Amino acid sequence: MQQLKKQFEALGFSGAELEHILNTFTLKEYAKNDFFVEEGKISKTLGFIEKGMFQYYVIKDGEERTTYVSVSGTFLSSVMSFVSQTPAQESVRALVPSEVCLITRADLKKLVDEMPNFKTFYIRLLEWAICGIDRSRHDLIVLNAEQRYEKMVREEPHLLQQIPLQHLASMLGVTPRHLSRIRGNIR
Repeated sequence: MQQLKKQFEALGFSGAELEHILNTFTLKEYAKNDFFVEEGKISKTLGFIEKGMFQYYVIKDGEERTTYVSVSGTFLSSVMSFVSQTPAQESVRALVPSEVCLITRADLKKLVDEMPNFKTFYIRLLEWAICGIDRSRHDLIVLNAEQRYEKMVREEPHLLQQIPLQHLASMLGVTPRHLSRIRGNIR
Protein backbone atom coordinates (compact mmCIF):
# COMPACT_ATOMS: atom_id res chain seq x y z
CA MET A 1 0.00 0.00 0.00
CA GLN A 2 2.98 2.27 -0.54
CA GLN A 3 1.45 4.32 -3.36
CA LEU A 4 -1.77 4.80 -1.38
CA LYS A 5 0.26 5.93 1.62
CA LYS A 6 2.20 8.43 -0.54
CA GLN A 7 -1.09 9.69 -2.02
CA PHE A 8 -2.56 10.45 1.41
CA GLU A 9 0.72 11.89 2.74
CA ALA A 10 0.78 14.27 -0.25
CA LEU A 11 -2.72 15.36 0.78
CA GLY A 12 -1.45 16.25 4.28
CA PHE A 13 -2.47 13.15 6.24
CA SER A 14 0.03 11.86 8.80
CA GLY A 15 0.42 10.04 12.10
CA ALA A 16 -2.51 8.22 13.66
CA GLU A 17 -4.96 9.72 11.16
CA LEU A 18 -2.95 8.31 8.23
CA GLU A 19 -2.62 4.91 9.88
CA HIS A 20 -6.36 4.79 10.57
CA ILE A 21 -7.11 5.52 6.91
CA LEU A 22 -4.63 2.93 5.63
CA ASN A 23 -5.94 0.28 8.03
CA THR A 24 -9.42 0.76 6.58
CA PHE A 25 -8.22 -0.34 3.11
CA THR A 26 -7.49 -3.95 2.12
CA LEU A 27 -5.18 -5.04 -0.67
CA LYS A 28 -6.62 -7.30 -3.36
CA GLU A 29 -4.91 -8.88 -6.36
CA TYR A 30 -6.67 -9.10 -9.72
CA ALA A 31 -5.62 -11.42 -12.53
CA LYS A 32 -5.85 -10.19 -16.11
CA ASN A 33 -9.56 -9.96 -17.11
CA ASP A 34 -10.84 -10.16 -13.50
CA PHE A 35 -13.73 -7.75 -12.93
CA PHE A 36 -13.60 -4.87 -10.48
CA VAL A 37 -17.31 -4.42 -11.21
CA GLU A 38 -19.59 -5.97 -13.82
CA GLU A 39 -22.37 -4.19 -15.67
CA GLY A 40 -25.66 -4.81 -13.87
CA LYS A 41 -24.03 -5.41 -10.47
CA ILE A 42 -23.66 -2.87 -7.67
CA SER A 43 -20.19 -1.46 -7.03
CA LYS A 44 -19.50 -2.03 -3.34
CA THR A 45 -15.94 -0.70 -3.16
CA LEU A 46 -13.76 2.23 -4.11
CA GLY A 47 -10.25 1.26 -5.16
CA PHE A 48 -6.82 2.76 -5.49
CA ILE A 49 -4.61 1.09 -8.08
CA GLU A 50 -1.25 0.25 -6.52
CA LYS A 51 -0.13 -1.62 -9.61
CA GLY A 52 -1.89 -2.38 -12.88
CA MET A 53 -4.43 -1.05 -15.33
CA PHE A 54 -8.24 -1.27 -15.58
CA GLN A 55 -10.54 -0.85 -18.56
CA TYR A 56 -13.99 0.75 -18.26
CA TYR A 57 -16.21 -0.47 -21.07
CA VAL A 58 -19.75 -1.00 -22.31
CA ILE A 59 -21.18 -3.38 -24.90
CA LYS A 60 -23.00 -1.54 -27.69
CA ASP A 61 -24.42 -3.31 -30.74
CA GLY A 62 -22.53 -6.44 -29.67
CA GLU A 63 -19.23 -4.57 -29.67
CA GLU A 64 -17.02 -3.73 -26.70
CA ARG A 65 -16.42 0.03 -26.39
CA THR A 66 -13.75 1.31 -24.03
CA THR A 67 -14.80 4.50 -22.26
CA TYR A 68 -11.72 4.98 -20.08
CA VAL A 69 -8.61 3.27 -18.72
CA SER A 70 -7.33 3.81 -15.17
CA VAL A 71 -3.66 3.22 -14.37
CA SER A 72 -1.44 2.84 -11.30
CA GLY A 73 -1.65 5.68 -8.80
CA THR A 74 -5.30 6.52 -9.52
CA PHE A 75 -8.62 5.84 -7.86
CA LEU A 76 -10.98 3.31 -9.40
CA SER A 77 -14.76 3.12 -9.22
CA SER A 78 -17.93 2.82 -11.19
CA VAL A 79 -18.82 6.21 -9.72
CA MET A 80 -22.58 6.28 -10.26
CA SER A 81 -23.03 2.72 -9.04
CA PHE A 82 -20.81 3.23 -5.98
CA VAL A 83 -22.40 6.52 -4.92
CA SER A 84 -26.04 5.64 -5.62
CA GLN A 85 -25.76 1.88 -4.91
CA THR A 86 -27.52 1.10 -8.19
CA PRO A 87 -26.45 -1.46 -10.82
CA ALA A 88 -23.39 -0.40 -12.82
CA GLN A 89 -23.96 0.69 -16.41
CA GLU A 90 -20.41 -0.32 -17.31
CA SER A 91 -17.93 -3.07 -16.59
CA VAL A 92 -14.48 -2.45 -15.19
CA ARG A 93 -11.84 -5.17 -15.56
CA ALA A 94 -8.10 -5.64 -15.15
CA LEU A 95 -6.11 -5.41 -18.38
CA VAL A 96 -3.01 -6.78 -16.66
CA PRO A 97 -2.32 -8.48 -13.30
CA SER A 98 -3.08 -5.73 -10.80
CA GLU A 99 -3.11 -4.83 -7.11
CA VAL A 100 -5.83 -2.57 -5.72
CA CYS A 101 -6.36 -1.10 -2.26
CA LEU A 102 -10.09 -1.37 -1.54
CA ILE A 103 -12.40 0.41 0.85
CA THR A 104 -16.06 -0.48 1.29
CA ARG A 105 -18.75 2.15 1.03
CA ALA A 106 -19.61 1.69 4.73
CA ASP A 107 -15.97 2.15 5.83
CA LEU A 108 -15.58 5.17 3.56
CA LYS A 109 -18.69 6.78 5.03
CA LYS A 110 -17.32 6.12 8.52
CA LEU A 111 -14.06 7.91 7.67
CA VAL A 112 -16.04 10.81 6.15
CA ASP A 113 -18.05 11.11 9.39
CA GLU A 114 -15.00 10.76 11.67
CA MET A 115 -12.46 12.98 9.89
CA PRO A 116 -13.27 16.40 8.43
CA ASN A 117 -10.08 16.29 6.34
CA PHE A 118 -11.08 12.93 4.85
CA LYS A 119 -14.50 14.34 4.04
CA THR A 120 -12.79 17.19 2.17
CA PHE A 121 -10.63 14.66 0.31
CA TYR A 122 -13.69 12.61 -0.68
CA ILE A 123 -15.61 15.65 -1.91
CA ARG A 124 -12.62 16.69 -4.03
CA LEU A 125 -12.32 13.15 -5.42
CA LEU A 126 -15.99 13.17 -6.43
CA GLU A 127 -15.65 16.64 -7.95
CA TRP A 128 -12.62 15.49 -9.94
CA ALA A 129 -14.54 12.44 -11.21
CA ILE A 130 -17.61 14.49 -12.17
CA CYS A 131 -15.50 17.06 -14.01
CA GLY A 132 -13.63 14.29 -15.86
CA ILE A 133 -16.86 12.66 -16.96
CA ASP A 134 -18.31 15.98 -18.06
CA ARG A 135 -15.10 16.87 -19.96
CA SER A 136 -15.12 13.50 -21.77
CA ARG A 137 -18.76 13.89 -22.73
CA HIS A 138 -18.15 17.40 -24.03
CA ASP A 139 -15.10 16.30 -26.05
CA LEU A 140 -17.00 13.43 -27.68
CA ILE A 141 -19.68 15.86 -28.86
CA VAL A 142 -17.57 18.88 -29.82
CA LEU A 143 -14.17 17.56 -30.94
CA ASN A 144 -13.37 15.27 -33.86
CA ALA A 145 -11.17 12.19 -33.33
CA GLU A 146 -7.95 13.97 -34.33
CA GLN A 147 -8.67 16.83 -31.90
CA ARG A 148 -9.46 14.35 -29.10
CA TYR A 149 -6.16 12.56 -29.78
CA GLU A 150 -4.21 15.86 -29.80
CA LYS A 151 -5.84 16.80 -26.49
CA MET A 152 -4.84 13.45 -24.99
CA VAL A 153 -1.26 13.99 -26.21
CA ARG A 154 -1.22 17.37 -24.41
CA GLU A 155 -3.07 16.45 -21.22
CA GLU A 156 -2.51 12.73 -20.61
CA PRO A 157 0.60 11.66 -22.56
CA HIS A 158 1.34 8.93 -19.99
CA LEU A 159 -1.83 7.10 -21.08
CA LEU A 160 -0.66 6.95 -24.70
CA GLN A 161 2.35 4.86 -23.71
CA GLN A 162 0.45 2.53 -21.37
CA ILE A 163 -2.92 1.83 -23.00
CA PRO A 164 -3.11 -0.88 -25.68
CA LEU A 165 -3.88 0.57 -29.13
CA GLN A 166 -7.32 -1.07 -29.50
CA HIS A 167 -8.52 0.42 -26.17
CA LEU A 168 -7.06 3.83 -26.97
CA ALA A 169 -8.83 3.81 -30.36
CA SER A 170 -12.11 2.80 -28.72
CA MET A 171 -11.80 5.61 -26.14
CA LEU A 172 -11.37 8.07 -29.01
CA GLY A 173 -14.30 6.59 -30.93
CA VAL A 174 -12.27 5.34 -33.91
CA THR A 175 -10.92 2.06 -35.28
CA PRO A 176 -7.30 1.08 -34.53
CA ARG A 177 -6.53 1.63 -38.23
CA HIS A 178 -7.96 5.18 -38.13
CA LEU A 179 -5.96 5.89 -34.96
CA SER A 180 -2.77 4.79 -36.73
CA ARG A 181 -3.55 7.25 -39.52
CA ILE A 182 -4.18 10.05 -36.99
CA ARG A 183 -0.91 9.29 -35.22
CA GLY A 184 0.94 9.30 -38.54
CA ASN A 185 -0.51 12.68 -39.51
CA ILE A 186 0.40 14.30 -36.19
CA ARG A 187 4.02 13.16 -35.95
